[in-house]
Amino acid sequence: MLTYVILMNLTEQGIKTIKEAPKRIDAFEKTLEKAGGKLIGFYSVLGEYDYVAIAEVPTEDVGMSLLLSLGMLGNVRTKTLRAYPRQEFVKIVGKLQ
Repeated sequence: MLTYVILMNLTEQGIKTIKEAPKRIDAFEKTLEKAGGKLIGFYSVLGEYDYVAIAEVPTEDVGMSLLLSLGMLGNVRTKTLRAYPRQEFVKIVGKLQ
């Protein structure tokens, strides 16, 4: 599984319909699970971003498709980071010469 950290900002549409946000988060989680992924964590945050999600997806194609679908809904704009779990990082560093 690939891990992504998804940074999100509400759009004007997203803030106008903020009361629907819990249902949208549930729908995102269900869509992610249908695609073979998993929502590891979802946080509402203060500062530069409005939400941070940590998700696992089986392939980059699935990740891209989910993020594009999320963007098409028009409630958030995303910035996505590929995250490497500690074990993967150690393996990568171990291959350095």
